[in-house]
Amino acid sequence: MFDGTDENESKSKASILHVCTRDVLRPVRDQILRVAGHNVDSSETHEDALDKVRENKYDLVLIDIDSQHHVQAAEQLCTELKKADPNQRVAFVCNWRVAILNDCPNDIVRSEFDPVAFVTGVAAALSDEETT
Repeated sequence: MFDGTDENESKSKASILHVCTRDVLRPVRDQILRVAGHNVDSSETHEDALDKVRENKYDLVLIDIDSQHHVQAAEQLCTELKKADPNQRVAFVCNWRVAILNDCPNDIVRSEFDPVAFVTGVAAALSDEETT
């Protein structure tokens, strides 16, 4: 007998690709997202991220930008992801100064390290997907 519980649980688990070159931060954020109930893959490089997106479907691709100097690379990755799949949701994880400098992603998740704010930002990026 099926009571719908498993279906609801699988719907609540979003599939997220977290792209982050920072070896210390990537596993911490990955774990925060898993504890929040998401399925998480991570990538250290933009090239690996593109390969993963070609092989898997993700509800959201989070691209970490650790400084203003990396905005261009993140925007290029975002553009390539959108070329491959125009419906791919992309959010940049960055500080407020970087956030105002770009226009490619669907959402900006602020990275001043606050795990609750991080999870809340990811949830907002995912909920936008459901309403569009």
